[in-house]
Amino acid sequence: MTAGSSTASRSGLGSWLGEHAGRIVPPLVVLVVLVGLWQILGQQGAIPRPLSTPSSMVNAFAENTPLLLRSGWATLLEALGGLFIGTTLGLAMAFAASRFIIMRDILLPIAIGAAAIPLVALAPIINNWFGIANPMSKMAMSAVLVFFPIFISTTRGLVEVSPGALELMRSYAVGETEVLRKVRIPNMLPFFFTALKVSTTLAFIGAIVAEYFGGTSEVIGRVVITAMFAGNFGLGWAGILLGAFAAIVAYLIVSAVERRAIPWYISLRDGEA
Repeated sequence: MTAGSSTASRSGLGSWLGEHAGRIVPPLVVLVVLVGLWQILGQQGAIPRPLSTPSSMVNAFAENTPLLLRSGWATLLEALGGLFIGTTLGLAMAFAASRFIIMRDILLPIAIGAAAIPLVALAPIINNWFGIANPMSKMAMSAVLVFFPIFISTTRGLVEVSPGALELMRSYAVGETEVLRKVRIPNMLPFFFTALKVSTTLAFIGAIVAEYFGGTSEVIGRVVITAMFAGNFGLGWAGILLGAFAAIVAYLIVSAVERRAIPWYISLRDGEA
């Protein structure tokens, strides 16, 4: 890297930080203050013991790093597998529902109703179907949670198109395939990415909750529940925070892809146009 490109890179980073400092600094300050208060109150015994303290979580992570990393990797694969399966099925069903009205009228109410089923009611059933120790059961749990927001939001994006845009395309005798490519899919993308960002966190929630009901010992859900029952609250919270960190990173990656894929929408949403 040349000196000029290095300077430009630093300048670009400084410019980005300057533009987004108002969004980044306040949450960081609040987070630091809350963690500090949590630590002080925990040391004084002013909060319930199961909440542990930030320092005990750090110590637990340092003492159990290999176990937590192996467990985190296993849960990550389960969550990403479920995210892929649920997203693929959701997209396929959304395109089919947008094409056939009768299919949409049947599937959408069912999907909305099924999405209201409590997660804890589904996990034992899915674990029994696929086998408690089978990672596929955790992927299936994640896929179920991911499917509904992807299907419902994507269907809305494909169907709720401006009538004026459709009339314009039809006035040029454009076929349905071109309407789909030039009107419906661009209109659908913001709906899809919004659902996908929500689904990234749901995928991790689904995998971890399914792990609570059984699985191998080296997954985040089992590490957390075993540690909590043993009174090792620091390790339990370290596992919870590791899962949360992985979900946040996945969310940020999807957000970055969204900015690349639909910059025109991001500009309008952020008021930069």
